[in-house]
Amino acid sequence: MAKGKKKLEVVHLVCEETGDMNYTLRRKTGGEKLKVKKYSPRLRKHTVHNEKRK
Repeated sequence: MAKGKKKLEVVHLVCEETGDMNYTLRRKTGGEKLKVKKYSPRLRKHTVHNEKRK
């Protein structure tokens, strides 16, 4: 029997300082919210980005 596909959701990473949506991810549903240090092009430095579901 074929296995069912895992459900993926689209997640945006939003910069804490500017509020820009700089990154988009596809990940499995559920789990904790992401909080990752990523590069912000507007500020030209690494800042904390939080997960936001659309």
